[in-house]
Parts: sequence; structure tokens; C-alpha cells
Amino acid sequence: MKIMHATAFYKEEHGGNKAGVVFFSDALLEKEMQEIAARIGYSETAFVSHSDEADFEVRFFTPTKEVNLCGHATIATFNMLRDQGVIQTGIYTQKTKAGRLRLKVEEESVYMEQLKPSYYQKLSAQEIQSMFSNDLDLHPSLPVEVVSTGLKEIFLPLRSEEALNQLRPKFDAMIDYCLNIGAIGVHAFCIGQGEMDGRSRNFAPVVGIKEESATGTSNGALACYMHKYVKKKATYRMEQGIYMDQPSEIFVRLTLDEDYIEEVWVGGKAKLLKIED
Repeated sequence: MKIMHATAFYKEEHGGNKAGVVFFSDALLEKEMQEIAARIGYSETAFVSHSDEADFEVRFFTPTKEVNLCGHATIATFNMLRDQGVIQTGIYTQKTKAGRLRLKVEEESVYMEQLKPSYYQKLSAQEIQSMFSNDLDLHPSLPVEVVSTGLKEIFLPLRSEEALNQLRPKFDAMIDYCLNIGAIGVHAFCIGQGEMDGRSRNFAPVVGIKEESATGTSNGALACYMHKYVKKKATYRMEQGIYMDQPSEIFVRLTLDEDYIEEVWVGGKAKLLKIED
């Protein structure tokens, strides 16, 4: 068993989102995986094992529980598999609790396939306000909506970067509300400028994460939300972690059949921080 500490989606040297990656974890019990994830302490740790149904099986644990899918830990995992010489560039599959998903391993980046988008209920400003102690400055024409490309989250459009910076979550209230509607958290964002399509903050206290600096699954769903409501195109560039001083950059590619989204791919770089035997 080899435990790697990596950071995915980094934009600058100190940026990105850290993840644990454990190779060859076939012999580990679920309890042992949870203990390792809690000890490492990152928002998620990925455990890689062999599979008869895909190239690899990957399970994801936060410090407190298992989750079906984690974007940044997947990106870290397959960048590490390539960099450690286990795989080369090409198309691979991973079996996860969110389904069997494909990976495009490129020379410097990895793109992860997500599920096609599902759009759920729209939420009122009054309901959302209950989860924050500051007054929300919502975008005047975009809806607050639950969207998923693997994990259900509340997408909260704000008017400006200043409004995004001012967010003060009430985490106990957020946990209660999210559990009630079956979501894991809130992905708050504002429309970006120039080459950046969106800047965001992610709160997932339901799975033990107060704020996360880069979330692949969330930004995949955000690109689908933007395709539906903001601007229809095939590629999106997202920024996250600015308010945590961990600048991160996430890329999304949509495979389109006219306006219909056929495939969602989320990608970025990752680098090794250290190896623990």
C-alpha cells in the first residue's frame, strides 16, 4: 500500500485542493479506509483497487464518511497513476458508487467523465437566506437550483465577486436544510470576466467540509447550469479557492448534440506533494 499526498486543480504553486491517494488498497476493510482518510485529514482520500468491471475501482472517503464521487480526488488519482508509471496516456474507466465513468489521461492533465446533468427543484431566496448570516445579494435573473452531475448540490448565483466574498454560512442550518432536500451542500458562484467563466465557493458541511478550494463534480454541474441559463458553449474555465488563498483552476468540456449535453468532462492538473509508505 502506498499513500500519496497530492494537490489537484492548482492554479499557482500553493493552490489547488489536496487529496490523499492510496494505491493497491484491495485488502483494506472499509473501516480501515475511513480511519486512513480521517488521519490524513484532507477533504477526500481516494482508494484505488482492481476491478473486473473497469480498469480500476475507486472509493472516496472524507474524514467522516464515504461519498459516491469526488472530482478533485479523481483528478489527483489518475494524474498520480500516470506520473508513477502505472498507466500511460489514453482512455480509462473507473468504477465508483456514482457509476462507471471514463477518464481521458493526457500528458499534463486528466479529464473525468461525469453523469449527464439532472436539474431538480428551484429554491426561494427566503429559504436560502436561512443558511447565511449575511444578507445575500443574488443575481437578479438566474435561479437558485439543485443540479447534479453525480452529487446533488444547491447552485447559488450571486451578483458580484464582492457578494461572493461576503458569504457567511450558518453551517448547522445548512446541514439541516441540505439533508432535508437530499443535497450535500451549496456551490455559490458569480459570473466571471474575460477568459474566466465563473468564480465560486463550495460549502459541503453535510460531508464534513466547511469550504473546499476546488471541486470537480460541482464545477461540472456549474458548467451545465451555465449552458442552460447563461451562455451555450462547449468549454468552460472556472476559478475557485481564491477566498481560501488556494487559487484553483478547473476546466469543463461538454460534448453537445445541438443544445443537448451528451457528455460532461471535468479536468485539470495535479502534482505530488509527498509519498507515505
